[in-house]
Amino acid sequence: MKSIILAGGVGSRLWPLSREHFPKQFIKFDTFDRSLFQMTFERCLKLCKDPEDIYIVTNELHKFHVMGQIEELGYEDFREENILVEPEGKNTLPAIYYGVKSIREKDKSDYIVGVFPSDHLIKKEDEGKFIDTIKKGLEIAETHLITFGVTPTKPHTGYGYIKPSKEKLEDVGYLVEEFKEKPDLETAKKYIESGYFWNSGMFLFNTDIFEEELKKHCPQVYEAFRLENIREVYSKVPDISIDYGIMEKSDRVGVIPLNIRWNDLGSFDAFFDEFEGDKNGNIILSEGMVFNSKNNLVKTESDKLVSLIDVDNLIVMDTRDALMICKKESSQKIKEVFKKLKEKNDERVLYHKTVYRPWGSYTVLEEGMFYKIKKIKVLPGKKLSYQLHHHRSEHWIVVRGMAKVVVEGKEYYLRNGESTFVKSGLKHRLENPGLIPLEIIEVQIGEYLGEDDIVRIEDDWGRK
Repeated sequence: MKSIILAGGVGSRLWPLSREHFPKQFIKFDTFDRSLFQMTFERCLKLCKDPEDIYIVTNELHKFHVMGQIEELGYEDFREENILVEPEGKNTLPAIYYGVKSIREKDKSDYIVGVFPSDHLIKKEDEGKFIDTIKKGLEIAETHLITFGVTPTKPHTGYGYIKPSKEKLEDVGYLVEEFKEKPDLETAKKYIESGYFWNSGMFLFNTDIFEEELKKHCPQVYEAFRLENIREVYSKVPDISIDYGIMEKSDRVGVIPLNIRWNDLGSFDAFFDEFEGDKNGNIILSEGMVFNSKNNLVKTESDKLVSLIDVDNLIVMDTRDALMICKKESSQKIKEVFKKLKEKNDERVLYHKTVYRPWGSYTVLEEGMFYKIKKIKVLPGKKLSYQLHHHRSEHWIVVRGMAKVVVEGKEYYLRNGESTFVKSGLKHRLENPGLIPLEIIEVQIGEYLGEDDIVRIEDDWGRK
């Protein structure tokens, strides 16, 4: 069996916790020691024989998060060619077919493939049941496109629904009678009473069957992928979901019930289902005090003490650069804030104060019109690109570890407490040759301090 992990998305409904450059699948929530993406990868390892059987479809922004988080799990040698970078997001059907085509091109064989979004929460205690359910579908996936329907725990307006027919498939699942879009509350109640499932967005199929149904029901996607250049493919392929492109039209679709706790953490509302609150339903994911208040969700990334007094049904998300407060029932409207900020080209939809790079991370500590102060962490054995800046100079002060510095081809080393100055226009590189993380304080001075003032001459990760 092969696995395709879908790892794109921007996480607009979880802003400011989630950002375009660091969406929810890469966040390590307080109660878990791994990100949702890492949990998904480890589940796929239990289904596949080898890490080489896992393919990840992502985008240029998130490629290095994928690589770094797989490396964290101990798979430093994971094949980079198994990370498939989409030139632009075109919904789930092109992403899945990109994975299928890449699998088939390896040895021209047909395979059973499982498709798993990277941002779903399935807790450790349910992983065994989840793996068993997927394996039960392997035989019928030879003849049908299988989707997995989660047994609903309550009426939910944020999920699509699946209506099973009465015709069973090998005592494991059912033929699908109909897919339903996200309903209003009253309709959702009727769906549950009628035995509908939540549409989980996970799939299992034989690659031959998938291509046959794709060619039949969505030939535009099939034809676009006959082009060799992936950028050309994505310039021509339509923006379309697998549900709309194939699953709703094919008569070879089955659903297998997934009787586990499952959550896509699609909005802050979903946190109330997964995180433990106090006796009044308050979920405080940071230091906090609550008085005469109930059903509130609070998380802060700073050291602030949060106090709630005489308030109910609030969501409070406090990061270093943004504070979001809304009524619990209004959490779906957060995407509108995200949209407005994006229209204004506000970087707070893109980045946190801490930004992750393939070599480590940096945190913006302070900034003004003509200066910016960062804390930079470089992982052992990693180095930044050999680069120059047109508009800024940089002071580097080592606070931990040893730095190897290259300026215009000249190499030297800096130890704890030592510093250097790199003038604008000079080619330079920072490297960590040691065994512990290198930490430096960088002070940038110049008339323009944007992240796009980087000219890369040489880069280990092929960035421009």
